[in-house]
Amino acid sequence: MRDVLADLLRWWSAGESAGLATVTATWSSAPRPAGAALAVGPDGVAIGSVSGGCVEAAVYDLCLEVAETGQARTARFGVADDLAMGVGLTCGGTVELTVGRVDASSFPDLPALVSAVEADEPAALIVDGGAFTVVFPGAGDPEARRMLAEGRTGLLPDGRLVVSFVPAPRMLVFGATDHAAAVARMGAFLGYRVTVCDARAVFATARRFPGADEVVVDWPHRYLAAEDEAGRIDRRTVVCVLTHDPKFDVPTCELALRLDLAYVGAMGSRRTHDDRLGRLREAGLDAAELDRLSSPIGLDLGARSPEETAVSIAAEIVALRHGGSGDRLSSRSGPVHARH
Repeated sequence: MRDVLADLLRWWSAGESAGLATVTATWSSAPRPAGAALAVGPDGVAIGSVSGGCVEAAVYDLCLEVAETGQARTARFGVADDLAMGVGLTCGGTVELTVGRVDASSFPDLPALVSAVEADEPAALIVDGGAFTVVFPGAGDPEARRMLAEGRTGLLPDGRLVVSFVPAPRMLVFGATDHAAAVARMGAFLGYRVTVCDARAVFATARRFPGADEVVVDWPHRYLAAEDEAGRIDRRTVVCVLTHDPKFDVPTCELALRLDLAYVGAMGSRRTHDDRLGRLREAGLDAAELDRLSSPIGLDLGARSPEETAVSIAAEIVALRHGGSGDRLSSRSGPVHARH
């Protein structure tokens, strides 16, 4: 949905109507999640995607129709449908969507939603057929606000869709190294807001880390503590400790493993790993806390270069986020996309 908002606002501001198709539910291997959207403007331009390509032509026609008539529509595409013979999901999944007309009457708060999203402030959109309602943390439907607080997109008990827009999750990369530069670029590619932090000012420069949103000169554990105290990290935050120096990485890992974070990984050899674990035990961390440490960091991809290592780290983060095994899909059976 996020990728269609700017164009929707452009058409809205010009007093024109657009058709907006939004995925409300998926089953099996459908390629796009609930909340994915395809918008078709008055000039016939299509923005976004609801299926990765396999049903886009049919949805495009629905958007044109609804933009003209103003009559909201729902549709279901999948291998069991008659329409699937012509435009069904080649991946074998099923997708349900709703199509509504976007204009000043149906979506009066579109400018407020776009403003919040552009300012990286939390907001949610309730899609109810052809009606669109914006919810903020302090105002709006209580159940939708709870979903927004959790960063969830999905259906309310009454069938309305809630699309949550929350600030990008953070990736904190500690250590101003060539590996850190590659990890920062990969983190940005995955949608993280990336911070690189190192105590050495000569190495921690914006020029060396163009992939980072910010570069901070500070002791890593001190910076992490300050960000936690300020409430700027949460359960989606990932931490990559790439310093290769016990005086930096041990206190940083000690603090990170005591916080409620999505991922904590540390780079180093097996010997470095064993030494680090001993130091962390001496610092008082228990077995459960140590089990949360991904060390040596990354998946076994046979990586050699900083860029290949960054791919292995990103792969581990994605696998842990979604419960993936890290195995080759060709060696496994069953659904490609795990159900959660």
